[in-house]
Amino acid sequence: MTHFLKLSKSNLATKRMRPRLVYNKSYLKGLEMKAVNKNDYVTIWLDGQICGIPVLEVQDVLSKQVITKVPQAPAAVAGVLNLRGQIVTAINLRKRLNLSEREDDAQEMNVVVEYENEPYSLIIDKVGDVLSLSEDAFEKNPVTLEACWQSVSNGIFRLETELLVLLDIEKILTLGETKAAA
Repeated sequence: MTHFLKLSKSNLATKRMRPRLVYNKSYLKGLEMKAVNKNDYVTIWLDGQICGIPVLEVQDVLSKQVITKVPQAPAAVAGVLNLRGQIVTAINLRKRLNLSEREDDAQEMNVVVEYENEPYSLIIDKVGDVLSLSEDAFEKNPVTLEACWQSVSNGIFRLETELLVLLDIEKILTLGETKAAA
């Protein structure tokens, strides 16, 4: 794979980020922790579409961050940000999926994930809840799903009133044979 953006991060961070566990508020009262399983998904919104990222891949959820632009980076690479002393590549998912720019002044959010031992911040519209979804509700991508979503999706879940697009982090951070960032 050829890299769009070559940054040496290994010498910039002295400690690795650890995934955060998801706590259920009702269990916290009894000091019990909810077990996180592979069918738990952090829901995010992007251009009016609800999406899911496996909760085990999410390290942090952040409000809007100060992002330093990187010269000659691809359009999808918004730049880099500093997260507790670690340099994190920020990917604008709207640009990555060729979606329209945000029209409102609402604050964007960031979901930090790890791919190949490097942290990436996915810039999104907003974060929803953590959903536990049954494998029975999972389906392959329908042929009617827009190409931009099919290119980054592992499939869908049918919810009561809408389709949840299950995002694949590797597909998001890879464009064909070219990786989206460091």
